[in-house]
Amino acid sequence: MKILVAGGAGYIGSVLVPLLQEHGYEVDVVDFLWFGNNLPAGTRITQQDLFTLGAEGFEGYDQVVFLAGLSNDPMAEFNPALNFIQNGALPSYLAWRAKQTGVKRFIYASSCSVYGYTVNELYDEDSPVTCGYPYGISKLEGERGVLQLRDENFSAIALRQGTVNGYSPRMRFDLIVNTMFKCALQDGVITVNNPAIWRPLIDVRDTSSAFLRAVQADTSISGAFNVAYDNYTVGQVADLVKDEVERLTGKKVKVDIKDKQDFRNYKVTCDRARTYLGFKPKYDVPDTIASIHRHLETFGDFSNPNFYNIQVFKKLEL
Repeated sequence: MKILVAGGAGYIGSVLVPLLQEHGYEVDVVDFLWFGNNLPAGTRITQQDLFTLGAEGFEGYDQVVFLAGLSNDPMAEFNPALNFIQNGALPSYLAWRAKQTGVKRFIYASSCSVYGYTVNELYDEDSPVTCGYPYGISKLEGERGVLQLRDENFSAIALRQGTVNGYSPRMRFDLIVNTMFKCALQDGVITVNNPAIWRPLIDVRDTSSAFLRAVQADTSISGAFNVAYDNYTVGQVADLVKDEVERLTGKKVKVDIKDKQDFRNYKVTCDRARTYLGFKPKYDVPDTIASIHRHLETFGDFSNPNFYNIQVFKKLEL
């Protein structure tokens, strides 16, 4: 099978592409390379604006995986217009092109942020999507554009990922667990703005596994699927990071609670992905921390702007 990964040189792609290659798939990557190239030597990668991909760009591919676009709220709020173009219009365009060219499946990297504020309910894929912020709205736009193309000859899958964390060769320290790990090590303090809000979390190795399961799924399967390891309060995450960092390093860590209001609160059930995709995550928060810690010597200075998407994004002056 031949797979095109759009935006495959980023945080998730740097873990997913090698995983696909290990399973015998032929993988090509098209990427802006905003964050450099950390893919294995020999990976075929083209630096190109994905909007310039015509029909010939999809010829010969069986599936397309979309990892491109703006990846978090700070980037979306810094440039809302580009956010809606890259997260909403771009995947819709690429899925349309892929279908016209004979590609059999398009997999879109969506987000649980589409749910917005879920109070104390566990949301499944049929629950209301209420996010009022640019990032969540744009991810839902992209998802709907892709899914409306599905038919008996074209499978469209949207993976609504929880917040992704963990070690990647294209490392980030602007994600909840990764940030808390950095602060615990660097400052000895983890600051929590609101300990009561909920987030579904997933290790980057598990989200890569979810994409693999989607690639391997029966051709009749389409739709949206929540993918996460579990739901945690932010206060619970801080305690888990504190305990694991103290265990690994012997360093004492303090948790500082601010009790600031946050309008983003969601927790989800992943039963559908388990039932239809065979997705079963393996890595909890302590596993994620241990994985980052194992690669500690590769990071150098935590202040490196390449570790923070918004800092790289601002430098690009898009």
